[in-house]
Amino acid sequence: MHTPATLIAAWARSAVAPRNGAFKALHAHDIASPVVQALLRRAGVDVTCVNAIVVGNALGGGGNPARMLTLHAGLPQTCAAYTVDTQCCAGLDAVTMGIGLIASGQAEVVIAGGMEAWSRSPIRMHRPLIASDTPVANERPAFAPKPEQDPDMLLSAARYAAKFGYTRAQQEAYACESHQRAVTQQTKMANEIVSVLGISRDVYPRLIDAARAQRMPIVARSDEQTASEVDAFALSPLTISAQADGAAFVLLMAPDAAARMNVQAKVVCLASTSVGSAPEVPLLAAELAAREALQRAGLQDVNGLQFIELHDAFAVQGLSFADGLSLAPERLNSLGGGIARGHPIGASAAIALVRLLADIEREGISGSYGLVAVAGAGGLGAAAVVRKL
Repeated sequence: MHTPATLIAAWARSAVAPRNGAFKALHAHDIASPVVQALLRRAGVDVTCVNAIVVGNALGGGGNPARMLTLHAGLPQTCAAYTVDTQCCAGLDAVTMGIGLIASGQAEVVIAGGMEAWSRSPIRMHRPLIASDTPVANERPAFAPKPEQDPDMLLSAARYAAKFGYTRAQQEAYACESHQRAVTQQTKMANEIVSVLGISRDVYPRLIDAARAQRMPIVARSDEQTASEVDAFALSPLTISAQADGAAFVLLMAPDAAARMNVQAKVVCLASTSVGSAPEVPLLAAELAAREALQRAGLQDVNGLQFIELHDAFAVQGLSFADGLSLAPERLNSLGGGIARGHPIGASAAIALVRLLADIEREGISGSYGLVAVAGAGGLGAAAVVRKL
């Protein structure tokens, strides 16, 4: 089934700041409100024209964070508000759902994306079966009903790296390159970032050489071989996307509405998709989603793409994604990926989409194609294909 084309009239994001960093006192809607307001100004669309907002958020702890953002950002009270929690995929799944609202005729103008304030996330506890017992901390919810399908995310990535031969040195080289791109080319990202608390660039990226990387401790290794066998394929802090805060949104419009409001959209979303795969190896879901999105967009393979963004929560994920699609890793994330920026879970995929759109606007020609993809906990994947008009 082909998704009807939807116009992307504008995009914007906040900087990404590490957990307990620059945004540590802000709730998710505090970070996101300036982004939403800037988004509408950039498109020249009046706030009263927004029919719905769809927000990815993974750590909000309940309620309806999308409604909080609606009211905090000054959107009309009549605006529908949907919160999506598909973990790392949420920011891109929100866009897919926004496209669906437009395709079904339920809305003409939709704001979609994600926001996360990991610094302010609630402390979760399981209620005890007996009231007098002590509650049990629930730092991480289950993502699959069977324990063997729900390993720790770091352990899953470490197992995959050891099984398929992605060495620590390869992973660290990939991560170092991502950081270098993010640091040395940060000025190219100025237009996409909305200042929040005076922070207008991603805080976490830094220049790291191989010698420093090698001194970092091991944080995860496979448990399926002996330590002497797996340490060469282990994960270090550099190869894992850091916990972070941030927000990103796009403005979706039906073609008729854009014409009526005299909005000149620059990009069209040709296809978007959400998929499921093996929950015990979630990092593979991004490749599956990418393949399906390409097929829906009528593209045979990645050779027709000029721009590719992957939210790489792990360096081994980026390497595997590139290998699976027969890509050189250098083709991914032209200005650095999530491995360099950090991982504000519900916003990460939307940030990758904004990065893609900004690159297409700045460097693409009419007809240029771009792909964005992400994998999420529980074996979920999401992807979208866009084209510059």
